[in-house]
Amino acid sequence: MNQISRVRGLRPRRWSRVREHQPLDPAIGATGRTAEAQGHLPTAFARLARARTSPAVWDFIEGGAGEERTVAANRRAFDEVALLPRVLGGVTEPDTTVRVLDRIWRAPIAVAPLAYQTLLHPEGELATVRGAMEAGAPVIVSTFAGRRLEDLAADAAGAPLWLQLYCFRDRDITQRLVARAEEAGFEALVLTVDAPRLGRRGRDPRNEFRLPPGVVPANLPSGDYASPWDHARLALDPALDWTVIDWIRSISSLPVLVKGVLSPADAALAVGAGVDGLVVSNHGGRQLDGAPATLRALPAVVEAVAGRCPVLLDGGVRRGGDVLAAVALGAAGVLVGRPVLHALAAGGGDGVAAMLEAVVEDLVEAMVLTGTASIANAGPDLIATPGTARIPGPRPGRRALNMSGNRNGELQKAELHPSLSDPMLETMNFLNEIVWKYPDAISFAPGRPFPGFFDVEQVFGATRRYLRHLAERGDTPDEIRESVYQYGPAAGQIRELIAASLAAEEGMSVAPESIVVTVGCQEALVLALRALFAGPDDVLLVASPCYVGLTGAARLLDIPILTVPETVDGLSATDLDSSIRAELSAGRRPRACYVVPDHSNPSGSMMPLQARRDLLDVAARYGVLILEDSPYRLVSAGQRLPTLKALDRHRVVVHIGSYSKTLFPGARVGFVVADQAVHGPDGRTGLLADELAKVKSMITVNTPSLSQAAVAGMLLEADHRPGELNRPAAAHYKECLQTMLGQFRERFPPERAVRLGVEWNEPSGGFFLSLRVPFQADNAALSRSADRHGVIWTPMSYFYPDGGGERTIRLSFSYLTPALIKDGMTRLVEFIETESAAGFR
Repeated sequence: MNQISRVRGLRPRRWSRVREHQPLDPAIGATGRTAEAQGHLPTAFARLARARTSPAVWDFIEGGAGEERTVAANRRAFDEVALLPRVLGGVTEPDTTVRVLDRIWRAPIAVAPLAYQTLLHPEGELATVRGAMEAGAPVIVSTFAGRRLEDLAADAAGAPLWLQLYCFRDRDITQRLVARAEEAGFEALVLTVDAPRLGRRGRDPRNEFRLPPGVVPANLPSGDYASPWDHARLALDPALDWTVIDWIRSISSLPVLVKGVLSPADAALAVGAGVDGLVVSNHGGRQLDGAPATLRALPAVVEAVAGRCPVLLDGGVRRGGDVLAAVALGAAGVLVGRPVLHALAAGGGDGVAAMLEAVVEDLVEAMVLTGTASIANAGPDLIATPGTARIPGPRPGRRALNMSGNRNGELQKAELHPSLSDPMLETMNFLNEIVWKYPDAISFAPGRPFPGFFDVEQVFGATRRYLRHLAERGDTPDEIRESVYQYGPAAGQIRELIAASLAAEEGMSVAPESIVVTVGCQEALVLALRALFAGPDDVLLVASPCYVGLTGAARLLDIPILTVPETVDGLSATDLDSSIRAELSAGRRPRACYVVPDHSNPSGSMMPLQARRDLLDVAARYGVLILEDSPYRLVSAGQRLPTLKALDRHRVVVHIGSYSKTLFPGARVGFVVADQAVHGPDGRTGLLADELAKVKSMITVNTPSLSQAAVAGMLLEADHRPGELNRPAAAHYKECLQTMLGQFRERFPPERAVRLGVEWNEPSGGFFLSLRVPFQADNAALSRSADRHGVIWTPMSYFYPDGGGERTIRLSFSYLTPALIKDGMTRLVEFIETESAAGFR
């Protein structure tokens, strides 16, 4: 089943009869209407269900272990939680959707696993599944369901079903059950881990309860199931340990969750065992009497899991406010149990749909009254501790307003965006001033293409070539005129040609609709960052040192940055893995990692092939996107390694490219390949590229049509292989790099290099290399270098977001000729010797 059909299959079907106060059926119509007037339909269903079932059956579904203290504690915990109303938030239609295990749920509500539902209604689980499907809620089907898995899957019509598992002493029974579920289209397995034996539930022995004839588990071998307690004692495996997770994974490819976790220590063990999710549950109070209420246990479990997998809550949920409280305390969603059985007994599938719909509507009301625009915004600040006046601060993204105004055109810098006071912006301005102040200095600072290969006539020829292309494909003269004179589509008008070029040049198969044409690489970075980072806990991982355009954009967008030290082979997958785990443990979400795998700026490092594959494995394991920026591939001579995107098998790479270093710098044409699926709250699925185009439409509207035309013509002239056009330039850059490295070896032979404390790296391409010197290579040293020696370079400290590189400089050779490089190296060596002798430490 493909992703689109899976998501569309979950489109909620709102059950209009409840909202219009129409009767469910003649028997329960009045009760339903009265309950809605009271605002709590689940309670009304409970009253009706009790009237419709025998005392023994009612006790079987309602009873708990021992003195039923835990049953009561589950409800009491929710009753004691106070949601804090917020006002003037402008929330009218909150977004209740959530994503769990790559599925969008209409609301953070699913049906808990409930055994033997045919006790309460002839259709049993069939009715429950149909009702839940109407309300847009997933269902977890019990091992002891009274209806066949295959029949339930057929009735679900594509809505998500999970299978709850008990592990039997006879593992073949469990294995056959899992195989049937997977074959039927179930989407996950939920292993109940808190029942090595069933708890003593006092009501059942008092009633001498036994399942009536015909109420049997439809998916298990025939046998004596009349006494659930006796059967469980004989059939279930009481000796399970964490190795059972590996065994289940060996027999199924489905995600595995564990249900019954209350201890943070167990939560950590579960994550260590590789589970895909947890359910905080005390079995509805039916196992260990006196166990903590699930809502009380939830925060510590969430903290222990640290975002590494979703945490669901089961036990005591009756109202939409309960759902919001659980989510605010860290749950990805909740499971509703006994109210489903009540609704099933009262009204079959219609009753289940009505009850779930009522809880969702109650959730919407709670979100509106607490100013919660979406489930993603629900956090601990929604919870007011009883008996206190705890008032949370502003929600993320909101700040106190200074209403004093801006008098006489004078502004306070403190009132402007904090990034404008960032020292990084000041240092980059300083570098620009140095370049203009010393025009006769030889500059190793700019990472620009060499201008000697520019030909003005090529611009006109390329544009004409593109216009011919439009005519050849059948565009009319009016359409051709529009294509170069008018605004174009936000996503760009040359996407097909870029896709063809990526296929021909890079072996990268991408659909044109997954591409957005941008104003250079820089806009592509801004679009990706703005779209992907939604909250203060979303973290951007970068190598250190890192391209300042990326870190500067992140600062402008208030995106937290975590640095990972760069090695000689670029970003290490092992270091990235450790950093991701550390962030997750701290409760933050690593959202994306920025990487320049080919001849990076500023260091010139190159990532080996195996390192690329390892990096992709780490990204896929944690669901972290890779922002691949690779502008120097086609300006480097020799064989190229595949891009990360070409190696990407899990769509974790957002590839960012530019023609500014190759075809036409002044055109400022770049692009981003964003083919990741984005699932909307309405069940529709699009591409990340579509979302980036929306952001772009609010920033630059579109990339200039004339710039796109010139670049497109160059791609056509090169038969979609810009590397061919760039061969002379790549040869030039190779000569410049070899000249520079030769100068280093000549002027700093090994003994002298050691004596002076000088060392450099030897990149295989790109525009940059780094040089370590024995003094502080700061702005003051740069001023002396330009003023006294006529040579300019870039302090490497500019590129370290968290500090570092104080004794390293970046040298660019792309903008110079070999002769100028030799002259510049003479000046640079003189500067280094002078600084060393003067003792500038």
